[in-house]
Amino acid sequence: MIKSMLIAGLGGFIGTCGRYMVGKVSSHWLENTWAHPFPLGTFLVNIIGCFIIGILFGMAEKYHFINHNMSLLLITGFCGGFTTFSSMSDDMYILVQGRHTFMLVLYLGLTLSLGFLLVWAGRAVIK
Repeated sequence: MIKSMLIAGLGGFIGTCGRYMVGKVSSHWLENTWAHPFPLGTFLVNIIGCFIIGILFGMAEKYHFINHNMSLLLITGFCGGFTTFSSMSDDMYILVQGRHTFMLVLYLGLTLSLGFLLVWAGRAVIK
């Protein structure tokens, strides 16, 4: 059990670092190019994470080479640390508080639809 927690934790650490970097880069880009309150960093990590998890599950199903430890590292750890539903929920709360209804609907609609499509695409790429 300790070994499994450490493997998942390592993946989570790497995923969290990736999420931090995507957030910083997208925040810098938004500040310099676009003055809207759309939470681009959280959006990007969630849809990229959907594509990655689709690819990983697709590879696991097709090639059967992702063992328990790889699943802990890549799916539970990395994808769990990289994507962030709690941050997405907080972003939506902030959009509601700021009365940015259009941005809220856009963010939620794009996140859910693209998230689903990219999980499907990730699996399809492997098949």
